[in-house]
Amino acid sequence: MQDLKITLIQTSLAWEDPDDNLTHFRKLISGNDISTDLIILPEMFNTGFTMAAAKNAETMNGKTMDWILEVARVNQCAVCGSLIIEENKKYYNRLIWMHPDGNYEYYDKRHLFRMGDEHNHFSAGQKKLIVDLKGWKVSPLICYDLRFPVWSKNRYSNGIYEYDLLVFVANWPAVRIAAWTALIKGRAIENLAYAAGVNRTGRDGRGYEYSGGSMVAAPWGEAIASAESDREQILNVSLDHAALHDIRSKIGVGEDWDTFEMR
Repeated sequence: MQDLKITLIQTSLAWEDPDDNLTHFRKLISGNDISTDLIILPEMFNTGFTMAAAKNAETMNGKTMDWILEVARVNQCAVCGSLIIEENKKYYNRLIWMHPDGNYEYYDKRHLFRMGDEHNHFSAGQKKLIVDLKGWKVSPLICYDLRFPVWSKNRYSNGIYEYDLLVFVANWPAVRIAAWTALIKGRAIENLAYAAGVNRTGRDGRGYEYSGGSMVAAPWGEAIASAESDREQILNVSLDHAALHDIRSKIGVGEDWDTFEMR
């Protein structure tokens, strides 16, 4: 299996202004002249973390879906990020995983951020998503999900790990950035996988401050790439498959993981 090239885009977001945000992301992506296998955008990348679900929701045939497909096709890579989707009169904080051929999968945020009142405006997802990207298995999750190790848990069976890379797209406030950094590393260590977290910067329309701190942690606990605080930055990172295989061979904790079922 080849190494995997991923691109994390850390930037401020215009409040409830999809046109502005999509234009800005297009400019950033077109200016990044390094080829990649995956572009990762923040949580609610087209609006910011708003609770005005009805006002800002789109459908699965909306303009942001068209935009994600365009970016995936132009750059010939996968693209992921979350937005507000209305479906069957419910609202979801939905992560879209778009392939360059137009096929896609999605993941609805399981753990809604109670302290931000998200649970009163959105419906929670019930299923995890594992996608295949050039032989790598990837588990994408959203922001507050990071605090729940059981939901993030990797599995091991007959020599095979359920995933190789955890991805977290987020609007994680600056006041709790120490937890963000520690938990990204912790999820990587405990699951013997890479963990990539993309966070935004700036202030949103509800007064929350965000400092970024986007990073990629290796399964041995080292941050192999980190964005600077409070500034727009693109991280292009190559994930070393040989190093992943090596540490899994040396530290085979997967064989001793407890098995359990979610209820």
